Amino acid sequence: MSDPTSNRRVSAEDEATVERLLAGDEATFTDLVERYHGRLLRLALLFVSDRASAEEVVQDTWLAVITGLPAFEGRSGLKTWIFSILSNRAKTRGRREKRSVPFSALTSADQGNDPAVDPSRFTSGGGWSAPPEKWDEDTPERLLLRQETRAAVDAAILALPAAQRAVITLRDVEGVDSAEVCNILEISDTNQRVLLHRARAKVRTALEQHVGSSR
Repeated sequence: MSDPTSNRRVSAEDEATVERLLAGDEATFTDLVERYHGRLLRLALLFVSDRASAEEVVQDTWLAVITGLPAFEGRSGLKTWIFSILSNRAKTRGRREKRSVPFSALTSADQGNDPAVDPSRFTSGGGWSAPPEKWDEDTPERLLLRQETRAAVDAAILALPAAQRAVITLRDVEGVDSAEVCNILEISDTNQRVLLHRARAKVRTALEQHVGSSR
């Protein structure tokens, strides 16, 4: 007979958090809201274009978290579970307001034939015509520019097509692993990898341009 706990992916820390929440610990819930509210709002804005709608989606998500905790089975981390609830509600809200299309359609549109990196950056033999400049060295000048650099990264992510923006936000900003991103966004692993590659390439190009112009 298989072990019913074999599919559990929740950490001991998450289990303790869930136990405190189920016991009605208000301080734990307040800490959870403070930790994830801004992240949930950012994720909601990937699916709805209006901040007020995003705020409502986040509030609905917190209500669903409280009411759904007794059924939490630990098949994913607590954060991923919360993000999944938010994603489902945000996509439903977006469709209802006719401000978004099904995410599967967005992934198809975002995987066109456009190259992830400008072909002019390669030689005829496939090598770099000019290697990408290093932009992650902590020189004093770079440290002074870090805040501006972060703003440039944020702007580059914001300019991405919706599906690429969603994947890179979850993977590189929120630190969600690939399998959980696929579950949250309901996309295949292949789609997830292609979208992430394209998103990272575009952000890297934008960052190189920013660093080059700051010299």
